[in-house]
Amino acid sequence: METILYKKLELYEINEELFKDFNRYQEVKKCWRKVDGKWVLKNIAFTEQWSKKEYQYLIKCLQNSINTGGKVLGAFCDKKLIGFASVENNLFGLHNEYIQLSCIHTSYEFRGTGVGKKLFFLMCNHAKELGAQKLYISAHSSEETQAFYTAMGCIEAKEYNTELAEHEPCDCQMEYELFK
Repeated sequence: METILYKKLELYEINEELFKDFNRYQEVKKCWRKVDGKWVLKNIAFTEQWSKKEYQYLIKCLQNSINTGGKVLGAFCDKKLIGFASVENNLFGLHNEYIQLSCIHTSYEFRGTGVGKKLFFLMCNHAKELGAQKLYISAHSSEETQAFYTAMGCIEAKEYNTELAEHEPCDCQMEYELFK
């Protein structure tokens, strides 16, 4: 595999051109749902492929992350974006111990290569620098996404962020303890 460069993205770099080679394709067969207080894997199938409109929304979100003191990282191979992640800058929760990992995505062709794992732990380091004790993730409920977060050591959030949970009711609310 070729060398992968991980770097902090600046506001001016986050534009449509950055995502021209990024492939947000995912074929989902099963998703986790909470039924009577227990997590159940259900047959829920769909294909996810971001449109231009979704990339435009993503660009605004990532720019907002930077404008409000958060951080966005990109992973590059041959100068092409193959992964990215963002963490916000506001602590929340009863004890102000959580900080949100708002995005983490790896281009379809590079999944399973360790890019997502590296981005995850780089963002953990940044969250620590911001004073967080735990990373909070409102995570896609697909079987594959949940397997990734479980492999990273994430668990169901002990304290739900109501706003995030209501915004994406099918997401799994998760946390990762930064100081283990």
